[in-house]
Amino acid sequence: MSDLLERLRARGWRMTAQRRVVAEVLDGDHVHLTADEVHARAVDKLPEISRATVYNTLGELVTLGEVLEVSTDRRAKRYDPNAHRPHQHLVCAQCGAIRDVHPSGNPLADLPDAERFGFTVSAVEVTYRGLCPDCAGV
Repeated sequence: MSDLLERLRARGWRMTAQRRVVAEVLDGDHVHLTADEVHARAVDKLPEISRATVYNTLGELVTLGEVLEVSTDRRAKRYDPNAHRPHQHLVCAQCGAIRDVHPSGNPLADLPDAERFGFTVSAVEVTYRGLCPDCAGV
């Protein structure tokens, strides 16, 4: 069983066939699918699943904090099931590919007190940008 499915079961989330398929589609490392991509993959597993059900399920998963909604530039929102593993994102500036990265250090601690302007910082989001090997022609 996937990590996401295990977390949802532990929460007592009612596991319908449609919800299960959406969670299965989101399973894995470096998964950052758009809602339309989730729907397309879900239809392969459960042909009768509607786009509205996929969107509603993704919204519920984000509200529960089990899936992160990732926005990069003006591209479609993507959904990241690794909500419980602290990480940052590496984004290809050309094709939009996203990878999870785990840089060393603590970005929260890296912000000097003088640069906090009295804020109590509770979270940090860092996005690294560049070109993936395919777009760079490597």
